[in-house]
Amino acid sequence: MCIDCVKQKCPDRGSFCVDDGSYTMNFHECAECHKKEPIKIEDRQKETDDDGAETISYSHRCSFCNHCIAEHSHIFQIDGEFQEYSMLCVLCGRGEDTVSILPTDPREVTSLY
Repeated sequence: MCIDCVKQKCPDRGSFCVDDGSYTMNFHECAECHKKEPIKIEDRQKETDDDGAETISYSHRCSFCNHCIAEHSHIFQIDGEFQEYSMLCVLCGRGEDTVSILPTDPREVTSLY
């Protein structure tokens, strides 16, 4: 990964988590060839561990010189009644989100009494 290629290292993206694509607004230029060509995605891999957590990882690369701009990691898992997502990437940033799998989110239910 190369922090010289990005405007901001690992920007905070809040609950935004992606398992594909590139955050091109954070791309400054390739530190190797100094071009701002479209970013390509390579070496996409999907792995599932024994607990059922799914990890998708890939490289963001310069489409002109193939310089590695960043390594992207996205993790999805189910924890009880919730789906949990997390993303970490020098280019795309870091983000986490938790979503209920139930029709009504138990965190948002208010007491009637």
